[in-house]
Amino acid sequence: MFISNAYAAGAPTTDIMGFLPMIVIFALFYFMLIRPQMKQAKQHKAMLEALKAGDEVATTGGIVGKVTKVGENFVSIEIAANTVVNVQKHTVQTLLPPGTLKSI
Repeated sequence: MFISNAYAAGAPTTDIMGFLPMIVIFALFYFMLIRPQMKQAKQHKAMLEALKAGDEVATTGGIVGKVTKVGENFVSIEIAANTVVNVQKHTVQTLLPPGTLKSI
């Protein structure tokens, strides 16, 4: 008596127009965030694999020096005369052009 009958407003649509905004957002995330990050990670991995003794590098901690020995997980970097530090290989951030240390 006090409650009126409820009628469905319409069945939910499951066509492509309902999913279109989610598809567009995923495509934007992929092309603007995921893909460039994967490309950068691939370039960094290739740089680490090509690392050899004599290369001048900079680490994420700001250490700049010349590579003296490359191991599987660690790299030995000479930061001054007769001063060698061992750092993890993945902390090597940048391969510097030859002769950079002389100009510092």
